[in-house]
Amino acid sequence: MSYGKMNTFIDIISAAPSKDADGFVTTGDHIIASVRAYKEERHGNERWANMAAFSEATALFRFRKLPGVEITTSLFITCDSERYRIVSAEDVRGRGMYIEALAEKLEPSVR
Repeated sequence: MSYGKMNTFIDIISAAPSKDADGFVTTGDHIIASVRAYKEERHGNERWANMAAFSEATALFRFRKLPGVEITTSLFITCDSERYRIVSAEDVRGRGMYIEALAEKLEPSVR
């Protein structure tokens, strides 16, 4: 993966409760990292057909592994004012260089 293909800026976010200065617990977003990534939307090619087990995944993100940061399914990705929930994250080819995350786009509810 070259830097030329990693042309999308993403934020990896943890949505954990935190206490403010007055001691009240609020649920807010905590940005873990801001990185460049390769983004691929779901479409009807052979690769996405082979990933039928991840039917809820709507996007694939590939980015460099961050030292000391574990990417899990409890994290979110924001990109271009859209929010994605990580469905699966794995090391590409087991080399420890890149992470491939399958994510589901979250649609905001209108009230």
